[in-house]
Amino acid sequence: MSGEDPTAAFRIEAGELLEQVEQGLLDLGHRLDDMSLVNAVFRGLHTLKGSGAMFGFDKLAAFTHHCESAFDRVRKGDVPATADLVSVILSAGDHMRALVEGDAPEAEGQAILAKLAAAVDAAAGGSGGGVPAPVKALAKQGWTLSFRLPPDAMAHGTNPLALLDELRELGEATIIARVDEIPALVALNPSHCVVGWDCTLIGDISREAIEDVFLFVMDDMEITITPLAVEEAEAADMVVDTPEAAPVEVSAAANVAANDAAPRATTANRSQGEHVRVPAERLDELMDRVGELVIAQSRLSQLAGHGQDLSLRSVSEEIERLAGEMRDTMMILRMVPVSTLFGRFRRLIHDLAIETGKTIELVTEGESTEVDKTVIERLFDPLVHIIRNSCDHGLEKPEDRVAAGKSASGLIRLSAHQAGGEVLITITDDGRGIDVDRVRAKAEANGLLQPGQAVSEDELLGLIFHPGFSTAAQVTNLSGRGVGMDVVKRTIESLRGSIDVKSTPGQGSTITLRIPLTLAIIEGLLVRVGEGRYVIPLAAVEECLELSLEEDLRSRGRSIITLRERLVPFLRLRDLFATGTKPDTYQKIVVVGTGAERVGLVVDQIVGNHQTVIKAMSPLHRNVAAFAGATILGDGSVALILDIAQLIAMSQPREERRLAAG
Repeated sequence: MSGEDPTAAFRIEAGELLEQVEQGLLDLGHRLDDMSLVNAVFRGLHTLKGSGAMFGFDKLAAFTHHCESAFDRVRKGDVPATADLVSVILSAGDHMRALVEGDAPEAEGQAILAKLAAAVDAAAGGSGGGVPAPVKALAKQGWTLSFRLPPDAMAHGTNPLALLDELRELGEATIIARVDEIPALVALNPSHCVVGWDCTLIGDISREAIEDVFLFVMDDMEITITPLAVEEAEAADMVVDTPEAAPVEVSAAANVAANDAAPRATTANRSQGEHVRVPAERLDELMDRVGELVIAQSRLSQLAGHGQDLSLRSVSEEIERLAGEMRDTMMILRMVPVSTLFGRFRRLIHDLAIETGKTIELVTEGESTEVDKTVIERLFDPLVHIIRNSCDHGLEKPEDRVAAGKSASGLIRLSAHQAGGEVLITITDDGRGIDVDRVRAKAEANGLLQPGQAVSEDELLGLIFHPGFSTAAQVTNLSGRGVGMDVVKRTIESLRGSIDVKSTPGQGSTITLRIPLTLAIIEGLLVRVGEGRYVIPLAAVEECLELSLEEDLRSRGRSIITLRERLVPFLRLRDLFATGTKPDTYQKIVVVGTGAERVGLVVDQIVGNHQTVIKAMSPLHRNVAAFAGATILGDGSVALILDIAQLIAMSQPREERRLAAG
């Protein structure tokens, strides 16, 4: 990352901090008395304020300071955590993001701070049933401290002199440096902190205030904090009659734990150091290079296979193995868990619950399932459309749910699991379901169906993805079910995926997205049509059949085959691509499918499996519907990758026209 703008690194770190704060706040909204969550939110705000000031984001630091101060009062037990306070800090987090990215209207910030002050005042007025104040251990005259910072404290941004200054601000301080562990000059690492300190603090100071000084290094440092007593009797009184005994016992235990934890801290720090932040575009560049290597290796294998040089063949096989391992490693590097996607919807559900006046619970499953990072990025908008529609029009109002015998709280379930080369992402709600009669009426009114036309329920539900189709009785600011769903379908199909809808009246709806694990390299079935070669994504292939020339001639009028008592339309790719060649004597039908829909593709020859490095189509050819991309074969020629979803869509109107004509 050398040579890059340091503020760019801060923006990345700030984004992660704000994400952690937001997740902590959302958890706190369900457990308002959980002090560990309060402390976690406070630490996040405290770090953001300090880092912002360090990198010159003064407006951010000043704004965050007010939010930190509010949570400091909660942390100290002065006011309880409330739902209103959590909601205001969530809004403040949005304003902080704007300040991190550039600037935000000052009036907006002032309005949020006014709401924050009102929320804190309201919480203070009703603190009787709130979070109990933690016991503050106050020494009568002060404390003695003995501490040593982690060796890599300075490398991680901790300034020991600043910590000593903070101690001096607490009260009258006497500080003595311990230099007994400083190594010889030749062995000295100037970036390591090798000095320890003994300190005496005089004054009415809480143990909590001292621990706050070391808030961000406490877990890895050695420290002993002991109450300072002038007389033994006075010390005995503290042990017997007051809660001051607990800090003495804890400090001794903390010292032992700190000494025992030193090796563990070293291990943890080493583990953290093994993670390196790499810009996403560099991974994309590396993926392109690996793709080129796979293509070159394929060409080498082809040349070696045709020759008689055993040494060349041996080298080719070794390079094939290494290229395969590099490809697999590269794919793993690009994979990210769907938890990075699912976690972003907790805030959306929180805001939608407030906006709709409903109680909504989000449940996630399979968060460890991994998908290519590019797929994750492009899935966010479709899932937002689906979840917003489920919350707005799928889930009923609390009173309607209770009247229907359901719980007042609605449920949205997000789940993911891997199935072969695909990931299935399912969005389920326990609402009223989709009214298929209303869908049919709307479809007939829009001319999508003829009155009384026989269609399956799956086909009927699939109509909600038609542009502008909505069954909502009234349009809300969240849009009706169906508005924007055509965008969802287009996006999923652009990912070479499919979408399936199931609904049960009164029980809810389930939308399943089938998405390929990666968009970079796929396993494909290489076929020949005329003189050209094409790649069919192997994940979509169900089976292969033989079609003789006689059967081909007999089926000229209908283009339908019967496959296990089910009619399946098929496309003659030779005609579709206008190859101008005669069909082979024994053609093949490759049956492909997405979701419940299937179609047969008639090809002249099945060449075999082929690992395909996907290349984007040129701007001139990008709108050709039948192709999803291209790849380079081992002999250097180009093969087009077929877009299965588009071919299935093309087969339906063709067959409808044939049936109408026949």
